[in-house]
Amino acid sequence: MHTPTANPAKTDYLDTISKFACETRYEDIPKHVIEHCKLLLADTFAVIGCGMQQKEMQALTARQLPKVASGRASVIGTGKRVNAFDAAMLNAIAGVWLELDEGHFYTNGHPGIHVIPASFAHAQEHGFSGKDLLLAFVLGYEICGRIGGAYKMRVIVQTHGTFGVIGATVAVAKLCGFNQSQMRQAINIAASTPLGGNRQTMLDGATIRNYYPGHANFTAQIADDFKPDKAAAELGTRWLVTENYFKLYPSARYVHCGIDALLDALSKVPGKRLPPESVDRVELYGYRMLIFCGETRPKSMFGTRFSTPFSIGTILYHGRSDLDVFGEQAFANPAVLDLAARVKMIEVPEMNKDFPRKMPARIKIFLKDGTVYEGKCDVPKGELENPHVPAELERKYYQLATPIWGEERARKAYQSWMTLETLDNVRDFAGGDDY
Repeated sequence: MHTPTANPAKTDYLDTISKFACETRYEDIPKHVIEHCKLLLADTFAVIGCGMQQKEMQALTARQLPKVASGRASVIGTGKRVNAFDAAMLNAIAGVWLELDEGHFYTNGHPGIHVIPASFAHAQEHGFSGKDLLLAFVLGYEICGRIGGAYKMRVIVQTHGTFGVIGATVAVAKLCGFNQSQMRQAINIAASTPLGGNRQTMLDGATIRNYYPGHANFTAQIADDFKPDKAAAELGTRWLVTENYFKLYPSARYVHCGIDALLDALSKVPGKRLPPESVDRVELYGYRMLIFCGETRPKSMFGTRFSTPFSIGTILYHGRSDLDVFGEQAFANPAVLDLAARVKMIEVPEMNKDFPRKMPARIKIFLKDGTVYEGKCDVPKGELENPHVPAELERKYYQLATPIWGEERARKAYQSWMTLETLDNVRDFAGGDDY
């Protein structure tokens, strides 16, 4: 049984986290952590499956799958199984395509999509149990999350494919039964392989950015001011995985406060919707990273994920924020793009002081008749201080999963995630059906 370390700063942090990874058992993880992880796994499963349906992923899998070695690991959303290496990589790339995967501000990124594809593929390939998978995932998330939170990342660096390599490695090493010395060596090797991508790729709509977590999961074996004591702090007492955020909108997390401020303003409109032609302009005030995502004319469909003006424009045009309003049809709609071009982004330095605990946004919608509607958001929906209710996450799951697998198979997969700890062999996930 693992005993939480009181003062990791007095020992080498790599020894501390390696010991924690090797000694922690499934029984040591609190029940509420396990229950949260099952929601996270189900959410990510649907996000990967939906991402796999995008035309770019369809083209990639059509070229890749016929050439790779066979295996027992699912390429989610294709109904095919291949070797664990290629399944993990393809699932990770698909998982970030829609910008709907979970994330965590303390960790500076998205630990889940860097750990789940590798651990799920390895568990399927080698026949591990549901409990084994849950344990490996939690440990990979907790350790890479702490590594991510132990340094100050330069704003220009895209965090996908950086510290997440360590999380994928820890999870797979745990499944492989590494001892403490082997675990330490594996972490060191993984730490030498991260990519240092440029965050500008997301603003430009360059999909190379989606390969970064694929790289991390394929490897599975750029920062300043690293703090070793933070890398091993509160292991076994603070569970970072329960402090993550879930997304209901397919856009960068920084954008969500602007969307929530818009929805707050629209809640004050009779009928909660404005005729698009009545809008003269929109002013959105916020913190630096919200304004960073300020491209009014995104160059590609993928670029819309990182454009606050596009999100504002498509919600104003459609009068709702369901997932379908962020798709290809919206990007091809001149009226949506015209509304996006009318959004003025204004940074307010005072709003930066409490980031990321608070992500404030204030919006003003100016109508052509002189009417002004205002809305605000301090903490976007889905954060620990403003969480989604489980029904919202379940609705998101079925919105994504049902069009791919049908209602019955989507339900069977969801129930399998919710009872994952009872599964003797992950190959038999959802009755052994190929998803």
